[in-house]
Amino acid sequence: MTVLRFDNVSKRYSSGHEALSEVSFDVAPGEMLFVTGHSGAGKSTLLKLIHLSERPSRGAVLFGDKNLLKVRGRRVALHRREVGVVYQDHRLLADRSVADNVGLPLLLRGLRRGDIAKRVRAVLDRVSLGARANALPGQLSAGEQQRVGIARAIVGEPRLLVADEPTGNLDPTLSAEILALFASLPERGTSVLVASHDLALVKRMRKRVLVLNQGRLVDDISPEDLAE
Repeated sequence: MTVLRFDNVSKRYSSGHEALSEVSFDVAPGEMLFVTGHSGAGKSTLLKLIHLSERPSRGAVLFGDKNLLKVRGRRVALHRREVGVVYQDHRLLADRSVADNVGLPLLLRGLRRGDIAKRVRAVLDRVSLGARANALPGQLSAGEQQRVGIARAIVGEPRLLVADEPTGNLDPTLSAEILALFASLPERGTSVLVASHDLALVKRMRKRVLVLNQGRLVDDISPEDLAE
């Protein structure tokens, strides 16, 4: 059983630009992998197809046993509960505390406040921000803000976490810390797919790497091959 499968997926925009062309790969439960490539290679489009921000022009994106092309209406929101998303720019609410930012997805689901508070405390401890629960985003460092974004993405216990250039605004030390945090998530059953153009950092992680070039998947490198 796979968490995610791309089966000959292509995405052509109305402008005529083909962002992805016949891309196929699988993601296993509890697997962490990277997708890399030059700017415009198709990384962000690939992630948008997973989150249903975009739809494929051809082929199928399968999430578990669901064909995402058939997920419509209110079922889109239900699907997104199973996919955590981490952005490069955090997208935190500046006037809400760290705890409120992290708990927002659970509040939107209608969970009781007591249950939300318990889950938020637990996930903030996991990202080493338990002591900053009442701080505002503007009072945090860039690395701390990114960890809040990760906490918000995983508080709902998604089956898959996708991250779009999550270390793009961080220095090398903080970048390594954030990726180490991602690497700990599969231990709890969450698969992780990270889009990054930082090849040196990706190589150091020794994880599977998908390489995109002009919308095509040109390589699927195993951790063993990467080590060589």
